[in-house]
Amino acid sequence: MTTVVFVLLPGVHLLDLAGPAQAFFTAGDLGRPYDLRYVSGAPAGDHPGSDAGVVASAQGLPLVASTDWPELGPDDLVVVPGWRVGSDPAAWPLVSEPVRERLRWHHAGGGTVASVCAGADALGQAGLLDGRRCTTHHAVQDDLAARHPLAHVVRDVLFTTDDGVVTSAGIASGIDLSLHLLAVRHGPALAARVAREMVVYARRNGTEPQASAMLRHRAHVDDTVHRVQNHIDTHFARALPLADLARHAGVAERTLTRLFTRAAGVTPLRYQQLLRLERAEHLIGHGATVESAARTVGFQDARMLRRLRNTPHLVR
Repeated sequence: MTTVVFVLLPGVHLLDLAGPAQAFFTAGDLGRPYDLRYVSGAPAGDHPGSDAGVVASAQGLPLVASTDWPELGPDDLVVVPGWRVGSDPAAWPLVSEPVRERLRWHHAGGGTVASVCAGADALGQAGLLDGRRCTTHHAVQDDLAARHPLAHVVRDVLFTTDDGVVTSAGIASGIDLSLHLLAVRHGPALAARVAREMVVYARRNGTEPQASAMLRHRAHVDDTVHRVQNHIDTHFARALPLADLARHAGVAERTLTRLFTRAAGVTPLRYQQLLRLERAEHLIGHGATVESAARTVGFQDARMLRRLRNTPHLVR
């Protein structure tokens, strides 16, 4: 049975841990069992307010972690979930030297080491990011690059893989990372079944952006525009004339265009195109032809999709 060791540091985010743990646990329910272990990664006595072997999570739930590591082979996996980061990266948790040595030893023996969010810093402390591609949550990419100048930090992607070192953006992207690892080990069909059991909308590729179009254009407080965006999000593959959107919002067409552009930074039509483009890129990344993807997202033919794909500022 393959072993997955989760290395827990003080302030660990529950979803950084629970997302991957649930994915591997679910794989076991589907006939591919994993032995899940949880070990403490901090130096002895470095758990403020906690007993030895108990790691305080960022959300306040104490987690029991072993101080003993299981025997690992090259087929096993070590995952470091992220933790709550403050404004001072110098205050990030220190990984104990024995744990850093374990990470180096496992990787040198052909094993895979992975991280979620700020957990990449733990791999960096072990020297495993030097000369390799890596990523982390968009909010701490600059900090990671500054702390590990020999690493090649790839920005605004969900996860990276480089010579047995796998890093992900953080929080929910830990699920994407885990599904990728399951697909590599057992094939995409098993990963798709795990995603379905976990009610994950879609298994995303590592190169997909951390913030979708739905999120990039939602940083406003205009309720009218949010309602229209909700409608477009649900029906983006349909024809959505501006007159229909205006009636849905209860305002005039010119008023809607003005409100939408001011709040979201794009027109309603452009927002719909961005959603179509993003979904089409996802489908193409999973093997669909450009023509098939274009039809699925609502374009009458592939010419408009090709034009949008060749417009650089629209791709991200």
